[in-house]
Amino acid sequence: MAQWREITSNEEWNQLFEGSVNKPVVVLKHSTTCPVSANALHEFDNYLSKTPNADVEYVLVKVIESRPVSNQIAENTGVKHASPQILYVKNKEAVWNTSHWSVTQAHISAVLD
Repeated sequence: MAQWREITSNEEWNQLFEGSVNKPVVVLKHSTTCPVSANALHEFDNYLSKTPNADVEYVLVKVIESRPVSNQIAENTGVKHASPQILYVKNKEAVWNTSHWSVTQAHISAVLD
């Protein structure tokens, strides 16, 4: 079972973004006050509890608590902010993203597996 880790600083994000040329990263932007986001986190955790793609790093950004990180991700990827939102970043480019009720275990599996 893979685990996500929370990132809280632009430095952490910058390392992941630059490192995505070697190891892609999946970012879940999560709001701790939103029921739709709670569902997205549940779907993300369900995906990770099965047999997730081991060649990917999984991270979570709390959009209220870590707003500067969330904003930097939007700036670097060119993907307009939404919450909840999931992004798959490879070679310093967002190759897939979706948001709200479309953040599901099935969608994540379809893209990553």
